[in-house]
Formats: sequence, C-alpha cells, structure tokens
Amino acid sequence: MTFLLQHISTRHIGAAKSSFALRDLSLSIQQGEQIALIGPSGAGKTSLLHTLACALKPEQGALQIFGNDPWHISSAERHAMRARLFLAPQTPPLPPRQRVVNAVLAGALPQWSVWQAIRSLIKPVEIDAAYQALLPFNLQDKLYARVDRLSGGERQRCGMARALVSKAEAFLVDEPLSALDPTLALQTLTVLQQEAHKRNATLICSLHQVELARANFSRIIALRDGRIVFDANSAEISDAMIAALYQNAHDDSNSNIDNAIDLGVNDAVPRC
Repeated sequence: MTFLLQHISTRHIGAAKSSFALRDLSLSIQQGEQIALIGPSGAGKTSLLHTLACALKPEQGALQIFGNDPWHISSAERHAMRARLFLAPQTPPLPPRQRVVNAVLAGALPQWSVWQAIRSLIKPVEIDAAYQALLPFNLQDKLYARVDRLSGGERQRCGMARALVSKAEAFLVDEPLSALDPTLALQTLTVLQQEAHKRNATLICSLHQVELARANFSRIIALRDGRIVFDANSAEISDAMIAALYQNAHDDSNSNIDNAIDLGVNDAVPRC
C-alpha cells in the first residue's frame, strides 16, 4: 500500500485554527493505482497532494506512506521517503535563467549526492537522460533553451519531464494540463500514465478537466470543502453527481454536498 489516511485533518501553514483545508478525510491507495482528483477550486486537492508528499503535516488523524508514519520517523528517514515521492505543482519551480537540461535533471536530485548535484549544475552529467525525458513531450529541441524562453505550456511539460528522470514510486501531480491545448493535454496525460504503469508507480493527478478524468482514470476521488464527496469507479459516476459536486461551489452552504450523497455517492466513500 502506498498511502493510508485515517480521519486526516490538515490546515494551510499560517491558517486560522478553525480553518481546515482537509477535514476528517479517510482513504487508502494501493501501489500502482492511478487516481484522478476532481472538485471545484479550493476543494482541497492541492492540500491533499501536499499532505501525501509530506509537505503539510496533518493536525489530526493518522497518515501512513509506504507503511510508515512520516511524522514519527527521523528527519533522515523522512528525507529518504520524500525521495520516493514526486510532487509536481501546477506552476513548476523552474528558475527562469536556468537551462532546460538542468531543470529536467533536477528531478534526479533526491538520488544524487551533493557533489553530483553541484557538478551537474556546472556541467550537466546525464544529458541523454534529460533528452530522453523531453522526447515524449516533444520538447527535445528545447534541451539547451533557457526556461524563461519557454511558453507556459512548455514549462508545464518540462516540469512533467522531471518525473521521468526521477526514481519516484508515486507521482503526485497538480493540474498538469492547465496551460495545454486538448491535444497536448491528452498526450501529456498519456505519457504520465504510461510511465507510472511501466514502473508500477502510483499516480494521483488533480484535474479540472472532468471529462478527461472520467475517460482516462478508473478511480476518481471528488473533493469539496476539504471532504470526500465520492470515491468511485468512473463507470459509476453519473452526470448528476458531477453537477452536484460543482453546483454553487463557492456558496457557504453544504447543501450540494448533501445532494451528491443523496444521489447514492456515499456507497463509494471511503475506501480504507
């Protein structure tokens, strides 16, 4: 099992004590599963990914990653655990004056020694690995380009290429398609899914493109207001459930979550 969450509640750093990004959330995720996270903006998708990546510490509940609680082991052990996880934020942290080859090879940093990292920064040491990672994203011609010369979509795909040079056993990907046209979005998603399947890595991908999620992921977890609304096989998800999930999403009322549950979605919540 990759992840096990039991009654997890998490708040943003610096948030008020009463403000939780995730609320009493329980789920289990097996190694090699591919899961789409959907839900309106502010639903908790990014917070969940950051919690799974050990970037946010839960305030309540129990979390296990690869069979261990990351917050009850030593810092060195937690660092080693993080090396097995690849977190791709929506806006990749790519230094603008850096060459693409160095930006991509940063995906291997958790496996490198300090000396290897410094050496590669001066002169890239695994150029072919970076080229091969860029190839399925059609960015191989940008190998020596500066990051600030890339378009928004190219920067997103460059960030995804980092995953291919990493040794991660779980990919946690936050809105990787937001700057891409439909063709490039499908191509990028296909590359990620194929790579995850090849190495039996877990893939958890937050998406605003609901139809893309339903068409390409067998398991979909829907969040709203920091809670799981449904966790179901894509074949079981109706248009009415999707409509209830997003309807009046920014209202203070939780009535639409109740409506989704009334539609029978709670039969699939939670998996643990």
